[in-house]
Amino acid sequence: MIAGGPQPAYIRAMLDAPQTNRPDLPPEIGRRRTFAIISHPDAGKTTLTEKFLLYGGAIQMAGQVRAKGEARRTRSDFMKMEQDRGISVSASAMSFDFHKGDREYRFNLVDTPGHSDFSEDTYRTLTAVDAAVMVIDGAKGVESQTQKLFEVCRMRDLPILTFCNKMDRESRDTFEIIDEIQENLAIDVTPASWPIGVGRDFIGCYDVLHDRLELMDRADRNKVAETVSISGLDDPKLAEHVPADLLEKLREDLEMARELLPPMDPAAFLEGSLTPIWFGSAINSFGVQELMSGIAEFGPEPQPQRAEPRQVSADEKKVAGFVFKVQANMDPKHRDRVAFVRLASGHFERGMKLTHVRSKKPMAISNPVLFLAADRELAEEAWAGDIIGIPNHGQLRIGDALTEGEALRFTGIPSFAPELLQGVRAGDPMKAKHLEKALMQFAEEGAAKVFKPAIGSGFIVGVVGALQFEVLASRIELEYGLPVRFDASQFTSARWVSGPKDAVDAVIAKNGQHIAHDNDGDPVFLTRLQWDIDRIERDHPDVTLSATKEMMV
Repeated sequence: MIAGGPQPAYIRAMLDAPQTNRPDLPPEIGRRRTFAIISHPDAGKTTLTEKFLLYGGAIQMAGQVRAKGEARRTRSDFMKMEQDRGISVSASAMSFDFHKGDREYRFNLVDTPGHSDFSEDTYRTLTAVDAAVMVIDGAKGVESQTQKLFEVCRMRDLPILTFCNKMDRESRDTFEIIDEIQENLAIDVTPASWPIGVGRDFIGCYDVLHDRLELMDRADRNKVAETVSISGLDDPKLAEHVPADLLEKLREDLEMARELLPPMDPAAFLEGSLTPIWFGSAINSFGVQELMSGIAEFGPEPQPQRAEPRQVSADEKKVAGFVFKVQANMDPKHRDRVAFVRLASGHFERGMKLTHVRSKKPMAISNPVLFLAADRELAEEAWAGDIIGIPNHGQLRIGDALTEGEALRFTGIPSFAPELLQGVRAGDPMKAKHLEKALMQFAEEGAAKVFKPAIGSGFIVGVVGALQFEVLASRIELEYGLPVRFDASQFTSARWVSGPKDAVDAVIAKNGQHIAHDNDGDPVFLTRLQWDIDRIERDHPDVTLSATKEMMV
């Protein structure tokens, strides 16, 4: 049960095929790793993302979320509000290469909002990835938002790698952290590394998977840590680098860990029942490369995607993909809309004509892009597992499928009933049409629900968290030059109405004051009290009032 958030019933539609590693995949597809980073706010997720880009060679120096001036402009936070506040409120995608030994991997990383007010964006993003990295704070352990996001991963059987961050600050006991993960999240934990010291005494980690000593460099936060090759815990070389008291504790801890905790089992990891945990300090660039190596070594290749009438496998020759996110005005100078598309199969090449399944019309994809947060480059080609951006003028919506002709519908992309409703009006009454255009854009983007009441004028805007109203007001003013006001609404929740047409029509006819339509034209029942819902369910048993709507077309 996800406490305080959307109920797990909606997630059951998101269940995917079991994770598998496929040695028979084409090499280009087999080297791809598509994953999301999830965490509670302020656990260090955006800093970790920066270091991923640094070690992937995508940037020269990581931007610091807490730094001043231009250094604060982290690569994955591109909206003005994100840069001003130092929080992530929109999922952003980044593609870059990572070298491990003689192999080169293609990482497709999606940095998700940690703030619970933007959890819907994160839930949708998790339909487009094959694994997740869970970041937890070494002092705080498993927090509420971490638990909610983990539940979504769990319902989809996503493999999860865990990174315990901020070990250079005062942190909890290692066994205590592992116990909390196992108890709160009901998943087995295996140590991939083990911390040596804590807080000011933290000097590095013992690499359990490869029997190596990893030492942290506190002087240079962008420098790769020193690796000392040793032959196990009894190697005398350890004493040259680790103080005697810390070395004794390390040996005792690891002996106990090997007795109490399961060893790394790649099959259990892929099934989602075991998570390997790495310890480190993202701000000091420590432990990041080991985590990236773990993603490369153990992470799944692009997985089959659920669709109707059939599942889509990554190794199929024909291109198919689905839109899981739409972002407008990523570049305010160009006033553009970009659809984020997860490629489910095939080898895509720029200029291809794909069928937009919902409209049954062909689309020439002439300017597809690959992302590095707000920066982008023209994508000449892409493979199954990649996330590409397709600039468009409103044709593409969340849930849309693009194929080489087959009428596929990708399933399980959720839309949730809002938990907060407010009326909205333009500061200038003469600009009501401009306001309608802005609201429809945000509704199609998935940033808010917009309802047009059947009786009366104006719109009602619904969101999951209060901070979203601030973001909407800020974006409408910045992107449309239109100051707006949000006012209290008499309604407290919304439910989609479904059932036999005559039964639905009867509800609409008898409850005009409660009826509105969403931006797709689907009927919605606006409620003041739980009693309103109970009354409809009692008087109209054939009608269903749903808190979720699956965005598949």
